[in-house]
Amino acid sequence: MDITTTTGATIPTPSLATSSRRRLVLLPYPLQGHINPMLQLASILHSKGFSITILHTRFNAPDPTNHPHFNFMPIPGVAEENLPVSGTDNLIRLMRYLNDEGLGPIRGCLEKLLSEDAGVASLITDAQWFAVQTIADGLELPRIVNWTTSVSAFLSFSAVPILRQMGYFRRLSDDMKSEALVTGLEPLKVRDVSRFLTSDPEGAGELMELLVQGMKPAQAIIWNTFKELEELQLPNLTRGFPNRHFMIGPFHKYFPALSSSLLTQDKTCMSWLDKQEPNSVLYVSFGSLAGVEESEFLEIAWGLANSKQSFLWVVRPRSVKGSEWLEALPNGFLERIVKERGYIVKWAPQLEVLAHRSIGGFWTHNGWNSTLESICEGVPMICSPSFADQLPIARNVSDVWKIGVELKNGFERAEIESAIKTLMVDKKGLEMRDRIMNLKEKVNLCLKKGGSSYSSLEDLASYILSS
Repeated sequence: MDITTTTGATIPTPSLATSSRRRLVLLPYPLQGHINPMLQLASILHSKGFSITILHTRFNAPDPTNHPHFNFMPIPGVAEENLPVSGTDNLIRLMRYLNDEGLGPIRGCLEKLLSEDAGVASLITDAQWFAVQTIADGLELPRIVNWTTSVSAFLSFSAVPILRQMGYFRRLSDDMKSEALVTGLEPLKVRDVSRFLTSDPEGAGELMELLVQGMKPAQAIIWNTFKELEELQLPNLTRGFPNRHFMIGPFHKYFPALSSSLLTQDKTCMSWLDKQEPNSVLYVSFGSLAGVEESEFLEIAWGLANSKQSFLWVVRPRSVKGSEWLEALPNGFLERIVKERGYIVKWAPQLEVLAHRSIGGFWTHNGWNSTLESICEGVPMICSPSFADQLPIARNVSDVWKIGVELKNGFERAEIESAIKTLMVDKKGLEMRDRIMNLKEKVNLCLKKGGSSYSSLEDLASYILSS
């Protein structure tokens, strides 16, 4: 049976006689921005006739009831309890912990699966499980990496050794605020590199190197992107990494969205959006991990108020340091500003929101999922990246694709007001909308028969079956 994507493209499935006995084991990294694309990839591969087993931690475990066509296998004895995932340093500690404590239990799970009659055709892991390659090698199991962010972000990570040698991870001086381009990593600027820094910059740099090195021996890399979006970066990619590369994204456009959100979505905002004018609402959401100081929260609030534009604002509980939810808002903000032209929720159904006719802009942290979803719906952006891959992604949005406005000074009310007006009202914002609508059309074409992602998916299925 063929499948039809959300863009109307039809993708034929191979004969089940050749693929039903081929089991794929997928190992997602247990954070929201990594679980979603891995489960989307699982659905895509299942549609091609593969049997899917999801190997997962109990921490942030996916809900099996949302995916009855998959088998789920929890990894025992690792990440059983809630772990801190806010703040860059905690994320680095989580990666160290999982790639240390998780290896033994993961090996045990894979050995059990390999002993069964169905066997395992390939192990597909998130790139952040960089140490798992040693297990795959020991079990003679083909490993494919699912890279969940952009090609440009990957190339930035792969350049970390050079950046360390140049001293970027040791300096915190005024020159780190420079607008100069980083040689060989254009369009990344010197001031972007400083945002990689944590309280342990050398340790962070070492982990980035391990992540990249863990991908080199993989048989292939799957990318949640499409060729036409990052074509300028591809020569650098293939020169440095001679793996097989399969660019089959955007993943989420293959099927109607199934919720794999770890947070409860408040869908009441959709009826509010229905009452708004086309392209009139700014959607504000900084993802599932980023937090802000109370002073920054106040600047965001005043920037929204002073812009005089309508807004849908996602404020996650405890994302404002020292507050449970909205306690830090200025007096009267809810009664006057929000009542007049705003709506605030704890979490939103983002794909539905971005596809709504009333949304005219997206103020985002530039995680790759959010950025790609915005491109797919033709919604220009305001860029507020926090760390890691968000920095090169935001730089491409503002400087290369020219479909967004960069906030250069963090959260400062006057700049926020100006950026919102530029995006939502000014001629420059209309030009950004035209450019991103052109990219949206390229998404639709790449998924149709003969398109780049369509063809790459066909090649991936054939590659797995022949390996």
